[in-house]
Amino acid sequence: MRDRADLVIVGGGVIGLSLAYHLARLGFSDVVVLEQGYLCFGASGRNGGGVRQQWSTEENVLLMKDAVRRYRRLSQECGYNIWFRQGGYLFLARDDASAATLEQNTKLQNRLGVPTRLISPAEARRIVPVLNLEGVRVCAYNPTDGVLFPFPVVWGMARIASDLGVEINTFTRVTNIDVRGRQIVKVVTDRGAIATRRVVNAAGAWSPQVARLAGVELPNKPYRHEILVSEPVKPFLDPLVSDLSNGTYFSQTMRGEICGGLSDPAEPSSMESGSSLRFLSRMSRSLMRLVPQLGSLKVLRQWAGYYDETPDGQPILGRVDAVDGFIQLNGFGGHGFMMAPAIGQLAAEWILRKAEHPIFSTCDLGRFARGEQRRETFSIG
Repeated sequence: MRDRADLVIVGGGVIGLSLAYHLARLGFSDVVVLEQGYLCFGASGRNGGGVRQQWSTEENVLLMKDAVRRYRRLSQECGYNIWFRQGGYLFLARDDASAATLEQNTKLQNRLGVPTRLISPAEARRIVPVLNLEGVRVCAYNPTDGVLFPFPVVWGMARIASDLGVEINTFTRVTNIDVRGRQIVKVVTDRGAIATRRVVNAAGAWSPQVARLAGVELPNKPYRHEILVSEPVKPFLDPLVSDLSNGTYFSQTMRGEICGGLSDPAEPSSMESGSSLRFLSRMSRSLMRLVPQLGSLKVLRQWAGYYDETPDGQPILGRVDAVDGFIQLNGFGGHGFMMAPAIGQLAAEWILRKAEHPIFSTCDLGRFARGEQRRETFSIG
């Protein structure tokens, strides 16, 4: 392992590797990535692969338009097939409040060039004929949203970054960030120390723990989120379907499996990563309500990952006041994978060229102290 680097990235998930990948492609490779486990150890290897442009803030809609463009060409850039399929996202609203949210969001997305349409349940049934839409009032459908396979995204970015000179160290745990005055001087790991003046905290659910090593407190909290996958069945589902009444989302992979999950409002903040019978029961009932024909479907596997949640549902990006050179790229909830290619490019340009995008000021850590939170109200699925 190198004993010095211009930049150290803590966290070898999709956010950290996207930054390393984009830095390297811009010609800067004096970078070390430190990952405590294997690649795809954390949330990056445990998510459902959904990528959508249907959001409630202009900032996030534009960010995700860029992310979709980048995902469309990532397979060619990396040499890994990420199986990005733009089958769309179909949101279902069962009450007045959810219907109003979809209507408002659709107007915003259309203004920004995203082709979302409000459609009736009858129209939704033409898109997915097997859906039981009893009780659904209105739906929102954007055909350019999609799903991908997370593992090759991580592997591909890691390979290109490594080929271009970035050092990626797996099974390497950070034990201290040595700060003298306001300046970082080194990162200490269980394999040795790396002299550096700049550290990026891209550790996802572990980000608060990493920040404390530098004397910084983050408001992020980790929450377990569970997912399951079924045996393969004949393809019948193009879009990812999400029911706003309970947070269920599911899609069908290119091999035919049904893959999906739902959040649990009763889930406490924790680093628990085990699977639960409660999730299996709730998810099974919800899927059967939406697609009764799935009642005899066999579940092959279920697992859990972490949502890295902030108080306002927006990530924490950029500088912190207390420590010079300590950069935050965390707090993405369950949406870091969606946003990773756009965030990685923006952060790389900011670090190298001082090209500061407005997102680094609106989503900085200081917004909580200033009372300038801008809540993202559409952070499901």
